[in-house]
Amino acid sequence: MANNAPIGVFDSGVGGLTVAREIMNQMPNEEIVYFGDTARVPYGNKSKDTIIGFSRQIVKFLRTKEVKAIVIACNTATAFALETIKAENDIPIIGVVKSGAKVAAKATKNGKIGVIGTEGTINSGIYTSYLKQWKDNIQVFPKACPLFVPLVEEGLLYDPVTIEIAERYFSELKGHGIDTLVLGCTHYPLIRHTLQKVIGDDVQLINPAYETARYLRRVLMEHDLLHEPAKTKEHLFFVSDGAEKFKGFANTILPCKVQETKDINIEQY
Repeated sequence: MANNAPIGVFDSGVGGLTVAREIMNQMPNEEIVYFGDTARVPYGNKSKDTIIGFSRQIVKFLRTKEVKAIVIACNTATAFALETIKAENDIPIIGVVKSGAKVAAKATKNGKIGVIGTEGTINSGIYTSYLKQWKDNIQVFPKACPLFVPLVEEGLLYDPVTIEIAERYFSELKGHGIDTLVLGCTHYPLIRHTLQKVIGDDVQLINPAYETARYLRRVLMEHDLLHEPAKTKEHLFFVSDGAEKFKGFANTILPCKVQETKDINIEQY
């Protein structure tokens, strides 16, 4: 596999852009092929078999772009499909759960960690499993927050509705006395300031997107796949629906200018 091949990144929608942003910031020489499954978002309320099927289609598409590695930038797809996809492919494939859990386990002072995510991620128990691997004397308080994804997809990042929903979700977590909160969905860092305001400054928020990019760099180094310095880079963006809306949103988040986003029929893969 050529060093200068791109990295594939996929998510159910715009949330994975938080991971793409960290990759761009931490590894500026790398090129990215991003796919957002905007026609089928959200993933959090769908079955494991459905998510595995979606992930297989997306990976097949990304491999037509000759990517050298793939980041599943979706916590639900990581929980349900990562091991299956890894077993079926011969390139490095990583998810977004393990690195965030490790940092959260190290960050907590009182051993009480909250985890917020989609229903699929929370019900899978994957964060609790990883957190207890790193530190077995901790208490994990998971909370499904299914409305956050559609709120982010609609761009309601600072809206009073988002604040009200967060207050309802977090009332239970506040009662547990957590000092660390894992943002267990890649959409959630886009409302980080709102979430911090509601949960309080005494709770540390953990963004797995940042840690995933750091882990990806280590994986690429181990496989001798780091991109050589280049004068120009070409990031490619694809979605299953709503290309113009996605492009506009991406240009408010990413450090680069998204010139074009293409709609593709992912069902054909």
